[in-house]
Amino acid sequence: MEVRRSARRRRTVTAYRDGDTLVVLIPAKMSRAEEEHWVAEMERKLQRTEHRRASPARASDTALALRCAQLSARYLENADGPASVRWVPPMRTRWASCTPSDATIRVSERLRDVPSWVLDYVLVHELAHLQVAGHNARFWALVHRYPKAERAIGYLEGLSAAAGWGISELDNDD
Repeated sequence: MEVRRSARRRRTVTAYRDGDTLVVLIPAKMSRAEEEHWVAEMERKLQRTEHRRASPARASDTALALRCAQLSARYLENADGPASVRWVPPMRTRWASCTPSDATIRVSERLRDVPSWVLDYVLVHELAHLQVAGHNARFWALVHRYPKAERAIGYLEGLSAAAGWGISELDNDD
């Protein structure tokens, strides 16, 4: 943990993670007792946010399959789910892929640390490919049943650009 005091900061307290380090920014005039209070408070808030953002589907292929079933029920009217869904080593040009002919979905491990709503979008996208192989209007109508689709697309585009990965979209193998 690292506490940074700032003479310019008057009232606000901010915290963020830099790798494994919790960085807390506080006003320079804050007492040691106030510092201890705010460090504990900000650590608790950050942990709560991180826990809320983390998808339980990260845990295993089985958890990923369970999440697919939940998303299919909610957004795709219980359409047939995949025969298999699994985490795979990072793909060069894709976030995930689907082979409709054998109903398999593969999800790049690069997505293990994205917010749950982004992973959910990727899963809905691939589940929609089980019904529609291409990226036509019918396909996008299915995908956009997921309310955060546009937001997730923007997140993934930004993540790819910032990391220099050159990943531009999700695709199917068929």
